[in-house]
Amino acid sequence: MVYIAWVMLLVMLTFAFNKYLDQQNNPNQNVYTRQNGDIAEVILKQNRYGHYVANGLINNSPVTFLLDTGATVISIPETLAKKLHLKKGHPIRSSTANGYITVYSTLLKSVSIGAIELNNIRASINPHMREDEILLGMSFMKHLEMTQKGQQMILRY
Repeated sequence: MVYIAWVMLLVMLTFAFNKYLDQQNNPNQNVYTRQNGDIAEVILKQNRYGHYVANGLINNSPVTFLLDTGATVISIPETLAKKLHLKKGHPIRSSTANGYITVYSTLLKSVSIGAIELNNIRASINPHMREDEILLGMSFMKHLEMTQKGQQMILRY
């Protein structure tokens, strides 16, 4: 009986620690949104690495975004694109920090983060990305006003 109690305690501690680590990587799992008249504002917290990671939706499916103002378009890992049932378009040569690669164009019906939702946004399917985080590039961000102060970013639309 004592062994079972110890095993149960270790299992519970493992789940709690994993939740803590998830919160450290993505402090915006529940995106804070406020409406100011016609303007929707999303307030994001920086994670412990200095990045802005947040949950959102692509075509009404939940995803995790990493905001990347250096990316021209939204970049989606190929394995995740398959789960989202995205169609590969024509191949494109893309310049990355690791050199040139081939990615595939696609068009997203809707992309949302908090109360901000945009339609018909260009993106690329990247067969070289290994993570499940989507780079939220300028094809989405260029439509927003961005303000960074301290460890938070405010997106307005």
